[in-house]
Formats: sequence, structure tokens, C-alpha cells
Amino acid sequence: MEVVYLFISLFLLLASYLLITHIHHKSANLPPTVFPALPVIGHLYLLKKPLYRTLAKISAKYGPVLFLRLGFRRVLLISSPSAAEECFTKNDIIFANRPHLLFGKIIGNNYTSLGWSSYGDNWRNLRRIASTEILSTPRLNEFHDIRAEEGRLLVRKLMSNSSPEGVKMRSVFYEVTLNVMMRMISGKRYFGGDIPGAEEEGQRLQEMMEETFLIHGAGNVGDYLRVSWLGVKGLEKRLIALQEKLDDFIQKLIEQLRTSKGEMKTKTRKTMVEVLLSLQESDPEYYTDQMIRSFVQVMIFAGTDTSSGTMEWCLSLLLNHPQVLRKAQNEIDRKVGKDRLVRESDMVDLPYLRGIINETFRLHPAVPVLPPHESSQDCIIEGYNVPCGTMLLVNQWAIQHDAKFWTDPERFNPERFEGIEGMRDGFKLMPFGSGRRGCPGEGLAVLMIGLTLGLLIQCFDWERLSDKMVDMKEGLGVTMPKAEPLVALCKPRLEMQNVLAQL
Repeated sequence: MEVVYLFISLFLLLASYLLITHIHHKSANLPPTVFPALPVIGHLYLLKKPLYRTLAKISAKYGPVLFLRLGFRRVLLISSPSAAEECFTKNDIIFANRPHLLFGKIIGNNYTSLGWSSYGDNWRNLRRIASTEILSTPRLNEFHDIRAEEGRLLVRKLMSNSSPEGVKMRSVFYEVTLNVMMRMISGKRYFGGDIPGAEEEGQRLQEMMEETFLIHGAGNVGDYLRVSWLGVKGLEKRLIALQEKLDDFIQKLIEQLRTSKGEMKTKTRKTMVEVLLSLQESDPEYYTDQMIRSFVQVMIFAGTDTSSGTMEWCLSLLLNHPQVLRKAQNEIDRKVGKDRLVRESDMVDLPYLRGIINETFRLHPAVPVLPPHESSQDCIIEGYNVPCGTMLLVNQWAIQHDAKFWTDPERFNPERFEGIEGMRDGFKLMPFGSGRRGCPGEGLAVLMIGLTLGLLIQCFDWERLSDKMVDMKEGLGVTMPKAEPLVALCKPRLEMQNVLAQL
């Protein structure tokens, strides 16, 4: 009988808890929620991988503005353009903070890096450096020749590949993207050169990046439950060890450039690290080596995996839709001609190519759930009260796959972007986020992706390995990689043979 009484008592206690919680939720005018939110774990029991698909299903059932409890954290889940617009316009400053998660503590240099710093003087200064000193249009124009040269070298490399087994495009896209980024950051080229040990260094950096994205994508239950027995300590040690390796790698780049400081003064163009070292001379207390390492790490991570992954998704879509590929080739042939290679400046005259890239962003966003924000004070979203300290999750994958906002959303249809300038479509398509914390590297990413894909479409005929369609399943990781790396067949186009012969 005692067991029965205990069971009844526990049942009544749980029922009372759920009822009181429900009444409080209604009286506080909070956004709709999912019933029930269990004691301690809240709605964590609902989450399955991949997270963006699970959250999309929850939103489709319960609404585009939801209030969840993930452990001890309050979470505002947004899956509509209108709610996203409210968050990133009139409430932009309120949501400009980042939540304190374990990843941000260790990989984000104790929440002081550009990606993880809360809104304030430190973040504003880091953003200013990124926007004006590093990634401004004049600075990007200074490095135009690097992107053009890497594009030519990529074409030359693919011309020499006649293997019937095809080309492993994931590594091709990663190598060209990393070469561009690292030449801009430190002047160093890792792949395709003749510097001893450079390629091994590049591969080691790739391994560290892949591990970082996998850990980040896996999530950490300890960020939501205040317990230390769920493997949190083990994860923390793993992150610390990974960060030490990254610090060591980047510090060597800093030291190499520091020793050539005399040459730096005679250069007409400084690398990103050299710009930061120059700032260090005037303010050494702020521009410490640790700050420079953290800044460079953000640039590498944000600028490499996302762009290379987008290009892999894009070429995969084109191989599954050869009529779109032919249309893109015809556009380049008409607008650029067949007597020179496509250039970055041609992108303004290639709206169909821009539509292909936009449609890739829509179907396969590099960051399907935008990096989390956190409210710094109470605010109102879509008429609901949102308390201070609420984590904001904007599921752009759900928005971009919603039939309410897109006709036939699962179909690859670049024509839907005819007449739209740039890489955004209001708050229905925002591949680089929006508001104050939107990605400052948008300009660089658009240039790299547009030029690289333009060259591949212009210079080569592409085919699948067989009649079987390219597998489009998504893999694990925060940047949503393809589950099966793309392998493709390519051969130089006859129409371009005179230009290609001169490379």
C-alpha cells in the first residue's frame, strides 16, 4: 500500500506542477508552448537530430513563435519571417547578446571573441575591426588578385584530372577556400604549392576544424542541465585540448609574421594578421596575441567550411539538374564570352548564376539554425511577452522550406529569384543572418562562391558518376555538410579550349 500511496503522491505532485506552470504561462502572456514541460528537463525530451528538422516539425505543429524550456533555459523558437524581422529590427539591440555556453567559454576565449562576446564595447570594437580593417570593400578589393589566381589554379588542377573515378569535390572546394582565406590572413598558401610541409599543415588545420564543428553540432546537455555527471567534464577537457592545438597553430603564424616586421613596412598590402600586429603596436594591452589568435580563428572558421560546403551543395544540385547547369553555361557564354575567364566583376551581369547560389542557400543553408542570441531585457514579439535572459533560436531552415512562404519549397528552382538583387529576400532568406550580429564576412563569401562556381560552370562539362542521382542527404555538424561527399566527372569544354590552353 505504501508504494501505491507514494505513486499517487508523485502523480498528484507532477499534475500540480504542470497545472501551476500552465496557469503561470497563460497569465504571463508568454508565447505558445508545448505541453507538457517536464520538471528539470523541460522540453529537452522533444529534441532529436538533426535539430533543425526536429524544431521545424515542432513549429509546424504548435506555431511559428514558441516558448520552450530546455532544462533551466528559456528559449524563444522563431520559424516565421515576420517574427524574425521583429527580433532583428526593433528588438535588435535587445537580442544582440550571446548565451553563455561551454563552447563559447572555451573556443570563444571566455566569451570575448567576435562570435561569442556579448553586446558592448568589446564586441563593437571587434565588429569595427572586422567591418572596416579586415572585410571592408576596399580591403577585399586589395585581395582581388589572390581570389582570381586561386580560381585559375583550380581550373588548371581540374584540367589535369582525367581519372574515370571522378574528382573528390569536397577536398577541392575546401583547399581553394582555405588557400584564399589563409593568403588573406597570413600570406601563406597550403595546397597546391611547393612549400615543404605546407599541405600537411593544411590537413591538420582541416582536422581541427572538422572536430570543432562536430563537437559544436553535437551540443552539450550540460548547457541546459546544471549537472556535472553527464560527461560535461570530459567534453570540457576535449575542448580545452582542441583549443590549445588551435592556439599553437595560429601563434606560429603570428610569430612568422612578427619576425618579418621589417618587410611589413614596405608592403603595399597587409595581411589580416599584419593589420592586427600594427594595431598591437599602438594598443598592446587590448591587441594581445590571445586576442589576435581568437580573431583569426573566427575568420578561418566562419570563412572556410561554410563557403566550401555551400559550393559542394550547389554543384550537387546542378549535377542532379543538368538543364539548370546548361542554362547557367549559356548565360556566362552570352554575357562573358568565350575568350576570357569569368571575373568577380561579371557577377552583376549573371543573375541566373546568382539565382542558383540563392536557391542553394535556401535549400541547404550553411547554418540552418542561426547562432543563438539572448535577450538583455524584457520585450514583445508578435504580441507576446519575452522575458529578459531568453535564448533566441531562429530556424532559418524551417522558414526556407515552408510552403507558406515559398511555392513548391522542396523543388530546386533558381528562377524563383528572378528580379531579386543580392543574396537576401527580406527575412525569408537570410543566409548570413541579420541585424547587428549578421555575418560580417558576407561580402567575401559571396565573392568566393560566385567566382569559383562561375569558373567551374564556364570551363567544364560536369557529369555524375552514373545515372544514379547525387545523394542529397545531410550529415552531422553545425554547418550541415553533405552526408556523402560529392564525387563528380568533369572535362574541359570545347568552347573554352583556346582560353584554357593559355593557363
